This record gives sequence, C-alpha cells and structure tokens, in this order.
Amino acid sequence: MRAPLKLVPLALLSLAALGAAAQEKIVFATNWKAQAAHGGFYQALADGTYRKYGLEVEIRQGGPQVNNRPLLPAGKIDFLMTGNLLHSFDNVKNGVPVVTVASMFQKDPQALFAHPNQGYRKFSDLKGAPTAFIAKDAQFSWWAWLKADYGFNDKQLKPYNYNLGPFLADKKSIQQGYAVEEPISIEKQGGFKPLVFLLADHGYSTYSTTIEARLDTVQKKPELVKKFVEASILGWVNYLYGDRKAADALIKRDNPEMTDELIAKSIQLMKDLGIVDSGDAATLGVGAMKPQRVKDFHDKMVKAGLYKPGEVDLSKVAVYDFVNKGVGVELKKKLTAAK
Repeated sequence: MRAPLKLVPLALLSLAALGAAAQEKIVFATNWKAQAAHGGFYQALADGTYRKYGLEVEIRQGGPQVNNRPLLPAGKIDFLMTGNLLHSFDNVKNGVPVVTVASMFQKDPQALFAHPNQGYRKFSDLKGAPTAFIAKDAQFSWWAWLKADYGFNDKQLKPYNYNLGPFLADKKSIQQGYAVEEPISIEKQGGFKPLVFLLADHGYSTYSTTIEARLDTVQKKPELVKKFVEASILGWVNYLYGDRKAADALIKRDNPEMTDELIAKSIQLMKDLGIVDSGDAATLGVGAMKPQRVKDFHDKMVKAGLYKPGEVDLSKVAVYDFVNKGVGVELKKKLTAAK
C-alpha cells in the first residue's frame, strides 16, 4: 500500500525564486494533437508565462499513433494532460505512481449530438434513438453510466469510427463527439447546427483535461508542481480572454490541420458551454478541484459497474494543494473589463 502523501506546506515555498532561479526544463505531454482545447498551455509557452515562473517547457503533443500515458510513470515526461478522472481511477486501481494535481476543464466536453426537429427535445429523449454511433472505448466507460442512470441500451449501438457520414445520413440517429469540435464539423459537412447535449450538464460529473504528475515529483518538488500549475492557469485565462495570436501560431505549427476559423469557433464553444471557468472555477480559479466532486463521480461509476466498491482509494486520486487559490480570477476581471 502506498504511504500517504506528505507535502511541504506551500506557504513556506519561496516565490522570490521564480525569477532568480535558472530555467528548469520540463516536458509536458498532451493526449492528442494540438488544438484550441490545449490553448492555455500553448499560451503560457508563447507569452512567456512559463519562463516567468522559471520553467523551460516543451509541449509534446499526442495523436492517433502516439500514447504518452506510459511516459509519465516511466520518467520520460514530467507532466501529462489526460482526459478525465476515469484515467485517474485506473491509475490508483493499478498502482501506477501518478496523481492528479489540477483540472483545467470544469466540464468534460464529451457530448451526444442529434439532428434538429427529430423529437429530441431533452436529454432523456435520446434513449429512444434507434441508432447511437458510439466508439468502442466509450461503450466501456460513459455509455455504462448512460445505461445505469438514463436507461440507454446496447440495442442502440453502432460503432463510431470518427466518420460523420453515417450520422449525417441517418436523421434519427445520435452520435458521440467532442462538444468543442464536432459541432463545427457537422455544420460544415451537413449544413445544419446539431443539437448538443453535454454529458456534464446531465450528471457526468468528472473533471477533464486534468494534469497528472508522478508521486515522487509531488513529494520532492512541490514548488515545481506549483509553478507549472499556476503558470498553466494563467495561460488559460490569457488564452480565453487576452491576446492569443502567438499561442494559435504554435498550435498551427504543431498541427497544420488547425485553422484560425476552427480555433476561434472552438474557443467560442468553450466559453458558451462553460467548459473551463464555470462552477467552482469562477471563484477558486481555473484548475479547481474538490474531493466531494471526485467522490460523486466515483460513486456514479461504481453504480454503472465500472469499479467495485472500495476498489479505488479516493485519497490517492488527486492532490488539492496546488489549486483552489483563486489564481487568475482578478486577471480575468481585468481582461474582460478592458474589452
């Protein structure tokens, strides 16, 4: 069994060392190709926020042929952006020595999409859809929650292969997708705005776009974790509400598939849906996490049959010392007031 985490009190850490210390090199890996949903990290790199915090950061993007997850416990990277708390629960269940230190998204962007004017007026109506295009990994994660809490059933299932064609051709069908991306593609290819049902607005209470660190980093280098988390938080505030041109240029450099139009529309969806700074983040700052919410999501996943009671020690899922400090709240006020 792991020993309980023992952290140096952050109040005792010297912030005066931020500018004086030599730049500390770290590698931060994401779970997919560069996009607006990674924008805050690129912003902190582009506008010098990481450097102001004494960090020389390399962002290493993921992708369909790239799995960065094993690199964190192996010591090949220093921090990892991952999807949601299911990954964190799995880490604890399997004894992987990593822990979540922040959550950049208060809402998971996972959503279900439907054609308009097909009788899907509210979320519970979707369980009556004759066809649901759902990817295999989702069928063994949040689909189980939909069955347990809303009465969806496996007879609806057809495989989703990240091709919009089948959904566009079947007006009665529903489809999974990322709420800050797929609506843009559906409108472009199908010529209509889809109905967007964000799972987070209907009880799927996981945190998302979390930052994970190794346990030994948290225990031995808490100041490093603090600096990376706080700089990333400021990056997200500046990206959403400040001048993001330099960050967008880095995103397009790493992922040439991105365009200014796609990025702008994705950012607007993040704002409209409250993905980043809604809920607790409005007062506690971007990145906010609370143990009560982690437990709430865990209990729902136990009910859905994804975990057994007691299988995941929730005290080992996340460390809350690096968030909930209100970092970036005043900066957002200044940036929004200036517009």
